Amino acid sequence: MNRLSQPPMSPPLLAQAVDWAITSRRSIRAFLPDPVAHEDVVGILDVARFCATGVNMQPWRVHVVTGDMKLRLSNAIADIDNNPAYADTLLDPYEYYPREWVTPYLDRKKKVGWELYGLLGIAKGDKQRMHEQHGRNYRFFDAPVGLLFTIDRVLQQGSLLDYGMFLQSVMVAARARGLHTCPQAAFLKYHHVIAEVLGIPDEHMLVCGMSLGYADDSSVENDLVTEREAVSTFTTFHHNNKETRP
Repeated sequence: MNRLSQPPMSPPLLAQAVDWAITSRRSIRAFLPDPVAHEDVVGILDVARFCATGVNMQPWRVHVVTGDMKLRLSNAIADIDNNPAYADTLLDPYEYYPREWVTPYLDRKKKVGWELYGLLGIAKGDKQRMHEQHGRNYRFFDAPVGLLFTIDRVLQQGSLLDYGMFLQSVMVAARARGLHTCPQAAFLKYHHVIAEVLGIPDEHMLVCGMSLGYADDSSVENDLVTEREAVSTFTTFHHNNKETRP
């Protein structure tokens, strides 16, 4: 792969293609059973490895699960997830979400949650159906490919920033191949069982999981399209001692 090669199309078409791949990425929660070619999985990771990384540290480690191994992992997690007395005692390997939710983050979290449950017809307070829906995470939403991402525990927050760019690159490269993804922090709680099943060494920490496959467009949950704030709400331009909004 020649990183200094010329673009494969004109600048306007290239911008459209890249913008489409980024903006069409969304979390898919129902996948078709159609297999994903091994070459496509390798190709996605082969592209993503060129994301930015401080002093070229490249902190990512990827575990790809398919077939019987994916089923074995899903069953091992489900056994624990369906035992709340035990599952509720488990802790994530790091704090992904804030300890205290405040506006506007809490509002956005609630909105997307109730929009998803509304599409699925899950009423407020229906804890069993909520649990069942959440448990679909551990089946990778029926995607044929599951990805588990780990990082060396000696690394610090800067490497997690690099990791975020790697994950985004994976998801964008997947869109370029007609595939969809769902990044999943839900797996964090079960990092010990994941490490045991996959033989992940103690010095590596789970970062997140991800489902990869072809979206099932007939599933109502995939109608969910989240809203995003306008550039003007989060950007301030500083110029000539003045602050302006777009």
